[in-house]
Amino acid sequence: MKSLLRQKIVLRRGWLFFIVLSICLAVSAAYELLEWRVAVGTGSSADAFLGMQGDPWDTQEDLATAAVGTLTALLFLSRWHDRLISRMETKKAAAQAAG
Repeated sequence: MKSLLRQKIVLRRGWLFFIVLSICLAVSAAYELLEWRVAVGTGSSADAFLGMQGDPWDTQEDLATAAVGTLTALLFLSRWHDRLISRMETKKAAAQAAG
């Protein structure tokens, strides 16, 4: 995430959050489409496949869970992640200056 900021690919934090959320939701949606294709490809209908799980709203719940998890991680862990990367870069710069 921070590399998009460091390399000036994305200049604002809001856009970065949007991009990360979009990628996570896209991966989740791709998996749900794969799950659906497997259900159709194996000869069972998608309704029967979802019925076996006991939840007709499984796809929507999975996507909502991915969104909530992504937003939670972005809101609560991104600053910590940035501090760890800054600390790592400081140590790297100090090691290069010393050696």
